[in-house]
Amino acid sequence: MADMVVEHERWEGRRVLVTGHSGFKGSWLTLWLEQLGAEVTGFSLAAPTRPSLFELARVEDGIRSLHGDVRDPAALTEAVVLSRPEVVFHLAAQPIVRRSLRDPSGTYATNVMGTVNVLEAVRSVGGVRAVVNVTSDKCYEEQGLGRGYQETDRLGGSDPYSSSKAAAELVTAAYRRSLLHSGGPALASARAGNVIGGGDWGEDRLVPDAIGAALAGRILRVRHPHAVRPWQHVMSALGGYLLLAQALLRSDEAAGAWNFGPDPADTLPVADVVRRLGELWGGGFEWEADPGPHPREAPHLALDSAAARRRLGWAPWGNLERSLAATVQWHRAVAAGEDPRTVTLAQVALFEGSAGESAGARAASARA
Repeated sequence: MADMVVEHERWEGRRVLVTGHSGFKGSWLTLWLEQLGAEVTGFSLAAPTRPSLFELARVEDGIRSLHGDVRDPAALTEAVVLSRPEVVFHLAAQPIVRRSLRDPSGTYATNVMGTVNVLEAVRSVGGVRAVVNVTSDKCYEEQGLGRGYQETDRLGGSDPYSSSKAAAELVTAAYRRSLLHSGGPALASARAGNVIGGGDWGEDRLVPDAIGAALAGRILRVRHPHAVRPWQHVMSALGGYLLLAQALLRSDEAAGAWNFGPDPADTLPVADVVRRLGELWGGGFEWEADPGPHPREAPHLALDSAAARRRLGWAPWGNLERSLAATVQWHRAVAAGEDPRTVTLAQVALFEGSAGESAGARAASARA
């Protein structure tokens, strides 16, 4: 496939349904789609945190926003009927590992049967051309490979959250192979690394915890300081989702599973990220290892995103330094009284501009 950028003309006036639009990633994606000129319908429960990007950035302005639960197949079907989407981004999920240990049944109901309900609604109503199901980099069976996980590696998971995402991948593959292949939409799944960015107040997430500690002047307690994770800005992952949807709209060649993760240099221990975040905030802040007890987590997680780079023309937005700096800038600006919607849209525009420049540079290099 040719080198690609997110194309405004591809999205102008296009009907798009986003499940989970009240969440952190869903809010950023909805705002970006609005800027691209899409006709967006969101389907979600209420915002999962207080405060939330969804409320502060007035994400509902200019879209149709439907309140509903992906565990409710009738409500989902009604949302598809009302929105008549050409593209569906399925982001609604129970995303917290420790919550999945407290409520495994609810986690599987949301992450597995919620995916089934979305795909059944798409199948029964018709008219959808492309579906991107967002899962997780934690869908892989922990194997200690010494390299980034590739899309063909074994799926698994040692906790309800991880295994529910692996199961959602299996559901997606089954629908693609046996239920949606005859005249139905092109269906793909997206597995992204750890995302960071402004407006995230999620439970049990490092950067929100760190910024909250900095703003409150308290000591940050870090659960797994030596765990290695793939870190990237939320716009990097969302850019991948949009490029993937564009490819699906062109043909079903992109129907499959895709990794979206940072460069290997940005797959780093938690402690390194905490230290650099403190430096960017100014003067650092105190932190200490939290002795727990904590549920076990994989000591090392990395993604191989070579396929997305080669076939979709995707690349992360800068490096971890840039991602952390943008996150700090967002929270400092909002804490100083700037409008969260304006700050967020400014970063969307910055990403689009730099992504376009990068794609142009890659194309020029290829022609040379």
